[in-house]
Amino acid sequence: MNPKIDELMSRIHELQAELEADLEQKRGEFRYHLENRRARFEQDMLALHHRLRKGSLRYLAEAPFLFILTAPVIYGAVFPMLLLDLTVTVYQAICFTVYKIPKVRRTDHFVYDRHLLSYLNWIERMNCLYCSYGNGLMSYAREVVARTEQFWCPIKHARGVANSHDRYARFFDYGDAERYRAELEQIRKRYSDDQASLT
Repeated sequence: MNPKIDELMSRIHELQAELEADLEQKRGEFRYHLENRRARFEQDMLALHHRLRKGSLRYLAEAPFLFILTAPVIYGAVFPMLLLDLTVTVYQAICFTVYKIPKVRRTDHFVYDRHLLSYLNWIERMNCLYCSYGNGLMSYAREVVARTEQFWCPIKHARGVANSHDRYARFFDYGDAERYRAELEQIRKRYSDDQASLT
């Protein structure tokens, strides 16, 4: 184990705890709580949300023409996303079973709740569903690929990587041939449901 990396991972966990505390504070500020993983607003906040909703026709009338013109391009991307979703799901069902890699739970990556906000019109709700699906899919696919990389090639790159996945910090240093050969089988078995750590 690398003590410096362990210390950095510990600090990451502390920052995540701070973010969760901030989110809890925002729940109080905007007067909602989670009930069965679903946000429940107080009545006065719901009334405010209804008053602030912009009707769909007005929303379209005020939208820049080029925004409307690009909508088919944006929504046309759903077809390759669906294909990616199917490919990643089949891939992990087959390969992860063979390699004995724990499967990635879809529900950890796909969160659909913004479309339930009453201050959004149906167009905004559709946009929120679309973005939730796209970002959830990228997160899901990234974790499947990260676990694959951890199994087959857990080696850092020679130069820095922008926005590396959570598993990358625990990979072998570039050029550390001895540790790679000595510990490859160990790192192949170090998975956890907590994506931020590989304990």
